[in-house]
Amino acid sequence: LRHTEILPLYARLSNSEQNRVFQSHSGRRIVLATNVAETSLTVPGIKYVIDPGTARISRYSYRTKVQRLPIEPISQASANQRKGRCGRVSEGICIRLYSEDDFLSRPEFTDPEILRTNLASVILQMTALGLGDIAAFPFVEAPDKRNIQDGVRLLEELGAITTDEQASAYKLTPLGRQLSQLPVDPRLARMVLEAQKHGCVREAMIITSALSIQDPRERPMDKQQASDEKHRRFHDKESDFLAFVNLWNYLGEQQKALSSNAFRRLCRTDYLNYLRVREWQDIYTQLRQVVKELGIPVNSEPAEYREIHIALLTGLLSHIGMKDADKQEYTGARNARFSIFPGSGLFKKPPKWVMVAELVETSRLWGRIAARIDPEWVEPVAQHLIKRTYSEPHWERAQGAVMATEKVTVYGLPIVAAR
Repeated sequence: LRHTEILPLYARLSNSEQNRVFQSHSGRRIVLATNVAETSLTVPGIKYVIDPGTARISRYSYRTKVQRLPIEPISQASANQRKGRCGRVSEGICIRLYSEDDFLSRPEFTDPEILRTNLASVILQMTALGLGDIAAFPFVEAPDKRNIQDGVRLLEELGAITTDEQASAYKLTPLGRQLSQLPVDPRLARMVLEAQKHGCVREAMIITSALSIQDPRERPMDKQQASDEKHRRFHDKESDFLAFVNLWNYLGEQQKALSSNAFRRLCRTDYLNYLRVREWQDIYTQLRQVVKELGIPVNSEPAEYREIHIALLTGLLSHIGMKDADKQEYTGARNARFSIFPGSGLFKKPPKWVMVAELVETSRLWGRIAARIDPEWVEPVAQHLIKRTYSEPHWERAQGAVMATEKVTVYGLPIVAAR
């Protein structure tokens, strides 16, 4: 279209890219926006809004145990927010690509987040505060009992709570008490505490604080190749987690050598979001303070790959996968099937066994932020989850005893096929 400017607008855009929609312009401007434009931002000069009536809504699935991002019809409240984007300073028109009957049949409001997310962190903090039976708590919007049970099971997987079936109550373990003091998700907190045994507390804090924020690496629509080349310097061929450590070390060196303004410029040229980098550093500082209060020593020497990833594994036992022989797919916990996300450093050469930071379902189930693991690492840290089966009993003359073949599985995955 002649004399027409088309701009994207979504949360992962860099600040400079988002700010383009606020700059003055001549001619027609079309803004293609996600639901970030509903309430977070008000774009000036909008005369027309075209509302398709859908959005990606984050929902936890108690059936598949993953966070899904399905495209769903929006609520009436969201539709009215979209309508309000036009006509702020003059008259405007909103065109809805769905019928009035469809609009009137929709729920009045979007489900609150407590109904759409894993509740492990909420349950951990409520148990630490001694608030009693979670299912009986008078929530303003009570979550589904199945979601509560999923949160409880995750905390049991992490070794954070024990369950009294008769009293329908949960009790914090000593480990759970420590987990509740760390200002991150319970999975991530578990990694930090395990890292003490493996001499990799520093690396664990760097990685867990990075996983607690939106990725600081930016990939502008019109500069994807340039940004990919900048970020590739920090890649590790076996672990996306170590890419965070490499980036952290680089930023630390540059911050010492440069002034504040020069460091901001460096972030811009390296396609890094300065505010997210600062948030990353703030969370690391908070973690370090709590770790110090708990009397946990922080290593000064770099830790080994094996030690780092065993520590991470304790928080991700249900996020491991074994590669199918003739496909690029992995079989994960409870027979889930996922693929490594294309942005991963492991995408082109996927290893036999991986763990991933999260499983997210969009067009398919993706494993984001992956690392190679050895299945032998799983058994020692998953004793409470292991199932053992025995087959092929036979008489072993040399030992004078009946012997059998043992198979060891975790969530259905054969970490020891036969021994």
